[in-house]
Parts: sequence; structure tokens; C-alpha cells
Amino acid sequence: MGDRQLHQDHPVVMGVLNVTPDSFSDGGLYTDVDAAVQHGLRLRAEGADLVDVGGESTRPGAERVDARTEIDRVVPVISALAAAGVPTSIDTTRAEVAAAALEAGAELINDVSGGLADPELLAVAAAAGCPYVAMHWRGHSREMQQLATYTDVVAEVIGELRERIGAAQESGIAPERIIVDPGLGFAKTGAHNWTLTRHLDRLLELGHPVLFASSRKSYLGRLLPGPDGAPRPVEGRAAATLATNLLAVAAGVWGVRVHDVRATCDAVAVWRATGAPRLRTDASGTR
Repeated sequence: MGDRQLHQDHPVVMGVLNVTPDSFSDGGLYTDVDAAVQHGLRLRAEGADLVDVGGESTRPGAERVDARTEIDRVVPVISALAAAGVPTSIDTTRAEVAAAALEAGAELINDVSGGLADPELLAVAAAAGCPYVAMHWRGHSREMQQLATYTDVVAEVIGELRERIGAAQESGIAPERIIVDPGLGFAKTGAHNWTLTRHLDRLLELGHPVLFASSRKSYLGRLLPGPDGAPRPVEGRAAATLATNLLAVAAGVWGVRVHDVRATCDAVAVWRATGAPRLRTDASGTR
């Protein structure tokens, strides 16, 4: 399951589909199943390799929902998209939700907690034999920004991701199916996000594919304030998102997780047309 995404000959574009009322960028837009499915089909038509379906917001300060609510949100959408031939991933931190999503047709698990929120999720991924994204994470949305304290953010994120890789492998997930994500914005300040972006080469030295997810995040808005000093609104962050994604692609990441799929695919096509080499050229991290 999902091997076609792990071994693409181009950077994977993961399209975001939040079926939530409270996500920071598109909350409330796709709570209706038909609207969500149509948006997923649109993302695929625009070039998404995967459509990442999430039923619980992980924005800073978000309240948790129960597993039943999350399942009811994501399973009908994943089932319909899978039936239409759209490759999907499930964005969840819960084993119960991941298992239901895989049964519905999801091909990859995107776990923003790296197995810390629900260690049983690692066993679900191992049993399915599917690719598994372990993101760097220190706590749930309500408290995560209080945990954004580092002496050396790059070294500490790498060290903590190495622990999650070890836990995933001990649970039976094959090393070649583990993807890592530095977790921009999750227990990170804007300065931490920029430092991690500058040092993606060091994250790649973990020897696993890297997923990069900067799309529309608040640190981009703070970089681009208006005349009144207020951060750039979400809808005005597309160009900054594209710039960070191309920096990540050039560094050799496996994939980027984005809201604006068409623009991202266009930008990646332009970058590829130059024939510029990537620092890393395959999913295993071999130069």
C-alpha cells in the first residue's frame, strides 16, 4: 500500500482536505461529504499525488473531538475518493481512526504526533504495511506552543524524531516505509521554523524521506505584515508558501503538504525544467 507514492520520480504533492469546522485555513468549507469529495477530486485533477484527509483540527488552541466524530467525518470522504481512484492518506493521531480510514481505502497514515498521542497507532501502521509519517510533536494543540523551548532546535528535533523512528521500527513498521516531518508550527516559533527550513539537509541525514508542511501557516503571515503591522491573512500567503516549498524541494524533501495544489505543481514543474539537481534523489535518502 502506498508504495507508488514512496517511489515517485518527482516530489510528492500532498493536497490538504480538512473535513473540520475549525481548521485555521479552510475550516468549515468541506464539512459536507459531497463538498469534501468534490474538493478532493479537484485536488487530484490539479496534480495532487495524495489527498490528505483530516477530521480533527490541529491548529494552535484547537479543542479535541472524540474518535467517533473523527471517523464519521473522514471515512465517507475517503471511501468515495478511493472508489474514484484518488489516492488518499489519513491525517490522524488515533489508532481507531487510522484503522477505519485504511479499511475505507486510505494508503498512508500521517500522524502529527509521531505515535506519542496513541502508541497503538504504530501497531496499526505495522499491520497494514503502509507508509507512515512521523511528525515531530511535543503536545496537543492547546498546550503545544508552551513547549516551544529549545537550546538547539535542529539537533533536538532530529534527536526526538530519531526516537520516534526507533519506536516505529520496534512496533514493526519497515524502515523504508517511515517518513519524517519536522513539524513546522507545532511547538515551534517562527524563528524555529526558519531554522529548520535552512537545515533540511541535516534532517535528510536521518536517512528517511522528509515531508515538508509550511502551507499558509501563521509564521508566513508574520513575515509579511500589512501597513498596520498585522500579519498577512491566510488567503495572502500563497506566494510565500510556494517559495518555502521550492526551497524544500531543492533541498531534497520527499514531498510537500499544501492547500494550493495547482500552483505548487506548476512551480515544481518549472523547477524541474531547469534540471537542477536535488541534494537527495531517492526515498531512502541516498545522495
